[in-house]
Amino acid sequence: MNESNLSPQRRPLVSISIPVLNEAGNLDALYLRLTALADRMADRCDLEFVFTDNHSEDDTWSMLTALAAQDPRVRAIRFSRNFGFQSSILANYLHARGDAVMQIDADLQDPPEMLEQFFELWRQGFHVVYGIRRKRPENWLLNQTRKFGYWAIDKVSEHPIPRDVGDFRLVDRAVVSAIARFRTANPYLRGMIAGLGFNQTGIAYDRDARMAGESKFNVSRLVRLGLTAVFNHSTVPLRMASFLGIVILVVSLIGALYYVMLRLVRPDLPPGFVSIQLMILFGIGLNAFLLGIIGEYILRIYRVLRSDPIAIVERSLNMRPDELKL
Repeated sequence: MNESNLSPQRRPLVSISIPVLNEAGNLDALYLRLTALADRMADRCDLEFVFTDNHSEDDTWSMLTALAAQDPRVRAIRFSRNFGFQSSILANYLHARGDAVMQIDADLQDPPEMLEQFFELWRQGFHVVYGIRRKRPENWLLNQTRKFGYWAIDKVSEHPIPRDVGDFRLVDRAVVSAIARFRTANPYLRGMIAGLGFNQTGIAYDRDARMAGESKFNVSRLVRLGLTAVFNHSTVPLRMASFLGIVILVVSLIGALYYVMLRLVRPDLPPGFVSIQLMILFGIGLNAFLLGIIGEYILRIYRVLRSDPIAIVERSLNMRPDELKL
């Protein structure tokens, strides 16, 4: 639903989606910048601020409660436990009322002021506008892990996934409606949105340093997220398993013919005990690897059939019971 599809009598509503987990140190600064942005764009659109609290253990929820009491634009839900970052984003999309939804992080590494640029491109007809990270203030190992991950995911995915692109984006209501049709207990929204199609474009920017608190993403979590991306959006591992099986079968047949011919030429050749043991160990390891790949896909099928909720809402702010969609 681009602006051209809206009634000329009303301004578009843009929802700012913000997942939070122990972000009490950033909320005041974030709220000030969001309200300043709303004032600056008041002649073009209305804003609402939609928070999902992944069961924070600090003062995040109490601060959101205070903000919601004084500002009806602040809407929030609190999960009964930590359901994960991607589930938080998906829950935000489902509870946003806007004609367009902009996703940002609470740590202010992604500047909310870029909404003005995103908004103009959305008015021009783009359904997805995302930020492309030119540089980011983090250690070398984490940065290189991200770059390799983006490259690997893009290579094995069945559809192109933009590189150096996170979850900092603006999406049209039509995209949100399409996402809502998917029911997955372990979403990877970057790949999901990239695979939907629509008109998409990106804007390059420099990511800022975190304002306060600690990053929730370390190398192990990035690896888990990368595996989710691969297994959710690619059948390459399954095909690789079949290909490896064929290759090992061919190699085994060639090796068997070789040893038969060698035995005919040299009947006194001693039995190859070591080579047999190595081949057995190799076969066991290969089978375990291939079964692991198959198991990852079976696990995702099981989760879909089990129909787990995206998250469980414990409390909400400025939302009616009939608006809760999890």
